[in-house]
Amino acid sequence: MKVLLINGSPERNSCTGRALEEIAKTLKDEGIESEIIQIGRETVKGCQACGGCKKLGRCVIDDIVNKVAARLDEFDGFIAGSPVYYASGNGTLYSFMDRLFYSAGSKLRHKPAAAVACARRAGTTATLDTLNKYFTINEMPVVSSSYWNMVHGFTPADVERDLEGLQTMRNIGHNMAWLLKCIEAGKKAGIEPDKSERGAWTHFIM
Repeated sequence: MKVLLINGSPERNSCTGRALEEIAKTLKDEGIESEIIQIGRETVKGCQACGGCKKLGRCVIDDIVNKVAARLDEFDGFIAGSPVYYASGNGTLYSFMDRLFYSAGSKLRHKPAAAVACARRAGTTATLDTLNKYFTINEMPVVSSSYWNMVHGFTPADVERDLEGLQTMRNIGHNMAWLLKCIEAGKKAGIEPDKSERGAWTHFIM
């Protein structure tokens, strides 16, 4: 089993990176592989709402989104981490998530997921709210922790002092591992996700 962790920060040695590293270390202790991919310094254009991905099976813009999408079958869990900008998440990460979920969301369906937010002071809950919506619309079990999935600090050294925040990250790792193991046991017992209904669209301009 393996978990993909997306770092939306433009800085590798960042508060977001430190939080994700704590989760990855816990996953390793639980016998779960992980990989952190940093997308914060990539040039990621926003979704063009062109519908081309439905025809091509990939996004029409060929960048880091398609590279990650091509590897999604390798992963059993998904975690997205973002710094807070203007009381919400990183714009690069949102563009990445929009296009990844539009073009390759089916490869992530039913895989456990978690969002992580990092801030100096505020904006974390708004960031978590927007990121979690990608998961809930895609039928992905949302992995919780013992507090909101956040750490606080202006530098990674500050995060080291956020003992509760790091504890929260470790508990994300423990809960992710537990859920992955439960899903694996269920599959061995012949339990697969039910097929959800599709196709009904309601528009509110009549």
